[in-house]
Amino acid sequence: MLATYLIGLREGLEAGLVVGILVAYLAKLGRRDLLGRLWIGIGLAIALALGIGAVLTWGPYAMTFQAQEILGGVLSIVAVAMVTWMTFWMGSHGASLSKELRSQVDAAVDRSWFALVLLGAISVGREGIETALFVWANAAGGSDPLLATLGAVLGILTAVVISWGISRGLVHFNVGRFFTWTGLFLIVVAAGVLAYGVGDLQEAGVIPGWGAPAYSLVGIIPPGSWYGTVLAGIFNFTPEPTWAQVVAWVAYIAITVPLYLLMLRRRSRARAAAKAAAAAATASVASFEPAAPSAGRAAERIETT
Repeated sequence: MLATYLIGLREGLEAGLVVGILVAYLAKLGRRDLLGRLWIGIGLAIALALGIGAVLTWGPYAMTFQAQEILGGVLSIVAVAMVTWMTFWMGSHGASLSKELRSQVDAAVDRSWFALVLLGAISVGREGIETALFVWANAAGGSDPLLATLGAVLGILTAVVISWGISRGLVHFNVGRFFTWTGLFLIVVAAGVLAYGVGDLQEAGVIPGWGAPAYSLVGIIPPGSWYGTVLAGIFNFTPEPTWAQVVAWVAYIAITVPLYLLMLRRRSRARAAAKAAAAAATASVASFEPAAPSAGRAAERIETT
């Protein structure tokens, strides 16, 4: 439940920030008359995400067991790919997100009325689809899908309240730091979802090796224990993974975590360089300002003589 709660919270906050930027910029342009089109697009995005969630929940029941496992494995891998891409995209484009959205609004306003609807649908829809896929993949591998779904709903509702508080100036917190740490957490969660998806494909016979565990931790972490249930619910932990699951988990962590930390380091260096440049520019302006009156007085003296 904690994993899906954080997924809903993070993705809900991303969507909330996007909506806040779009609404605020239209208000700044004095085009509140276009807000209806924007909300239509946002409503379509929410409906699409709910539709995808419904299809994923009830659609596979009409399929054979093997087809269900193949579908589950493929969609789990797709969900991991989407979450990974969005985590890196948000980390590298978060600072310029507002500028990019404003330029997209400018372009949409100059086009047809449907352009703004499409902008709202795309801007929010990507978070909605990602949330639906990832929550479904996480819930499918957990012990209690109902609690997992409830966690996601509570996370989204919390994100709505926080987004509203931010827009009203009632809530203040370091959004960048929140996305940084939750991004790292989601990478670990995604590794578990990837291992679960590989297990599904093995069970369906697409990947060999099912039924031959690489090791067993049942004696240390029994599946029925409370801590085993927590680990399974949050990280899709299994005490008897296959070799393919172990390799997939380790490879994903070994590649993704260093790249994520490298991106954070580059972003930190870029911010430090920008602050240094701004400080240097401010210092140069401050050093130039005292010289201006003396130059002015010199000009006056020249003109009076």
